[in-house]
Amino acid sequence: MDNVVVLTGAGISAESGLRTFRDSDGLWEGYNIADVATPEAWDWNPALVQDFYNLRRKSVLEAKPNAAHYALAKLEKKYKVTIITQNIDDLHERAGSTEVVHLHGIITRSQSSKDPNLTYPIDGWELKMGELCELGSQLRAHVVWFGEAVPMIEKAAEICSKADIFMLIGSSLAVYPAAGLINLVAKDVPKYIVDPKIPAVYGLGPMIKIEEKATVGVPGLVESLLKSN
Repeated sequence: MDNVVVLTGAGISAESGLRTFRDSDGLWEGYNIADVATPEAWDWNPALVQDFYNLRRKSVLEAKPNAAHYALAKLEKKYKVTIITQNIDDLHERAGSTEVVHLHGIITRSQSSKDPNLTYPIDGWELKMGELCELGSQLRAHVVWFGEAVPMIEKAAEICSKADIFMLIGSSLAVYPAAGLINLVAKDVPKYIVDPKIPAVYGLGPMIKIEEKATVGVPGLVESLLKSN
């Protein structure tokens, strides 16, 4: 069974109504990213950061998977599919995908402020100040902030190196180290890029560019792959 590795970015979740992490004005839902998505912001004003992610979590829980999410889950009928996502939502899982690697964490879980390896499920959308981990430190969103290490990047790199088919969906390849993962896929592996604005990539071997939004391009691609296998 061929290994299909899929790297997804904000574009796939945007079609479920979730704002992209960084809009053209450099803000996220009207906030300066430096004020809500860095360790320094947490040290300076943890209540503001907590409220910000509570509202993002509420939006995620209200959102629903779209046709692209469901199509990727359907691909598991005939392929071994691993999704590596830059997104912090759980829409891939809710659509039925069983192997999902979250590079930047997942907002529906909390983590210890002292030990990022200590994570917990969140009951509902609100994580309150005063809720502590087993070490006695404040719980925060299980999200990788700017300036923090990306703990899953080595696992993702290994997965990409073993791909038989690679897909890039809804990512501008602007955020590193995730953007470098495509370079670890073997040159002879077919690569599909689905995005209304195809990012500039060169020297990576066979490449099929599908200049469509995810909800259009992904279902069509999945159907063709299922028929060819």
